[in-house]
Amino acid sequence: MSNADIRGRFVWHELVTTDTKAAGAFYPKVTAWKTEAWDKDPSYTLWVSAKGPFGGVRTLPDAARAAGPHWLAYIGTPDVDATVQSAQRLGARVTMAATDIPGTGRMAVLADPQGAAFALYSPAAAPPSGASVSQEFSWHELTTSDAVAALSFYGELFGWTELRKHDMGPMGVYHLVGIQGVESIGMFKITGDKPMPTQWMCYAHVADVDKSANAAKTSGGKLVHGPMEVPGGSWIAHLIDPQGAAFAVHADKRVVSATPAAQPPKAAAPKSPTAPAAAKAPPPAAKPSPPTLSAPAAAPSASPAKPKPAPAVSATSAQPVAAKTKPKKAPAKAAVKKAAKKKVPPKKAPKKAVKKAAKKKAAAKKRPKSKTAAKKTARKSSAKRKPVKKRARKASRRRSSGGFAVARRFAVKQADSLLKRLRGKKRR
Repeated sequence: MSNADIRGRFVWHELVTTDTKAAGAFYPKVTAWKTEAWDKDPSYTLWVSAKGPFGGVRTLPDAARAAGPHWLAYIGTPDVDATVQSAQRLGARVTMAATDIPGTGRMAVLADPQGAAFALYSPAAAPPSGASVSQEFSWHELTTSDAVAALSFYGELFGWTELRKHDMGPMGVYHLVGIQGVESIGMFKITGDKPMPTQWMCYAHVADVDKSANAAKTSGGKLVHGPMEVPGGSWIAHLIDPQGAAFAVHADKRVVSATPAAQPPKAAAPKSPTAPAAAKAPPPAAKPSPPTLSAPAAAPSASPAKPKPAPAVSATSAQPVAAKTKPKKAPAKAAVKKAAKKKVPPKKAPKKAVKKAAKKKAAAKKRPKSKTAAKKTARKSSAKRKPVKKRARKASRRRSSGGFAVARRFAVKQADSLLKRLRGKKRR
């Protein structure tokens, strides 16, 4: 691989922060990275993977305090000085002039015409033939105030080409950009209703997006968005480290024991912490290499596979257990009859209790339920009594009149008999 092959490829990633020791302890918990001091300058800390160094950590300069902690992406070029001149002609601003790194290469830091910071790097010697690049960062995304102008700027500077567009509706158009036909970069315009900083977002490649997101939260970081699935089956999450630097993690697939209960809406592509979702998931793109190592090779193409739908729950499994079981049959008629025969007759109440109940019922009947009911019963009783009294009086009269007549008759008879006797004596 020659120096010309590194043109336009992301070859180094540097964290510029206010606390290098805290950052060196945070990121290994979120990723599989390790840290070690650079042998040429112990004050500079290297990010190291199994394949070697791929980035570094340095203290934020006092002059750049307003920008705050951030990740700075280094883009390869065969000639730093010539690229700086071209960038200035296209409207870029130089924030750090071209500088030699002893025994390593040459670098410069610029801001594109819209204000996004990036760095240039050219190695001192050509990388060894057949050298491969690391894959610690798999996608890069630019949020900018003018995506079309940014695409023209970087296209002329590094040979990037737009491969596809994705219409995101109110969020605008997402531009999928690549090198030699391989999609590894995304660009989109910041909308007025969602103001965001003009910056490059670097996606760190991890094995388990959920594990990395949880580790970031428990270690003092902040989860801004996700984890979420993007087209092609990839998973991403946007984070902010404890010092305030924004970054993202990307996994080829989700490593979970069970399907989550609820998934966030699928986005079109990875996005910045405050940016809308992009049109394409970050493919396993070219893995950057440190300035002292080999230059990156071409990244494998990303498959435009459709997002996998969430597994549907079958109607059978969703039914309650009671709905699946058969109802028990009613007992046979003979069994019902036997059960009726076997019923024990209720026990008779004791006589005393019966008498008491009868007395209570009689007393209840005698008691008028209300004043109106009492008046009615009184009227009825008086109405009944009147004819009874009249009949008694008539009967008594009859009895009295009949008795007098009998007594009179009896007296008349006695008087007649007495007169007859007296008359008989006189004759004698």
